[in-house]
Formats: sequence, C-alpha cells, structure tokens
Amino acid sequence: MERFFGGNPGLVLVRLAILSLVVGVLLAALGFSPFDILRSLQQLIQRIYDLGWTAIEKAGRYFLLGAVIVFPVWFIARLLKMLGRGARGDLIDVNPKREA
Repeated sequence: MERFFGGNPGLVLVRLAILSLVVGVLLAALGFSPFDILRSLQQLIQRIYDLGWTAIEKAGRYFLLGAVIVFPVWFIARLLKMLGRGARGDLIDVNPKREA
C-alpha cells in the first residue's frame, strides 16, 4: 500500500486533506463553488460531444454530396467499358487482329 500512496497512507491522506482545505479556501475566496466547477465540466463534455457529432454530420453531408456525382459517373463508366470492350478488354481495340 505504501508503494501506491508514495509513503505512509495515513500521512498521505492527512496531507491531501490539508491541501484540499487550503485550495478550497482559495477557490471560495475567488468566488468558485464545487457546483460551478462540476457544471463547467459537464458543459465542456457536452460541447465536445456536440462538436464530434457535428463533425460527423458534416462529413456525412459531404460524402452524400460527392456520392451524388461520383457513383453515377462510375456506374456509367463501368457500363461503357463493358459494352465497348475490344479484343484485350480495352475500350478501344489497339491491335485489331486482321485476317489476311
């Protein structure tokens, strides 16, 4: 247990209690309350969460906007390639075999 606490656990807890009391007095003098700090942390987490979903929503919109163009063009290109294959599978038959 001493290894985890960094010394005698009882003494460490007393030091932490005294330090907490001093910091609490300083924060109270500055006008902070524990509820203000908890509320601020909650708002921070909520804003980060909202930013994350907003970014995902924007990325989804950009994807759909691009997909409206990209997928039909790809599909048409595949159809044209399948319909216009030459001997080697190219769109244009580069070396046509001519029977002499």
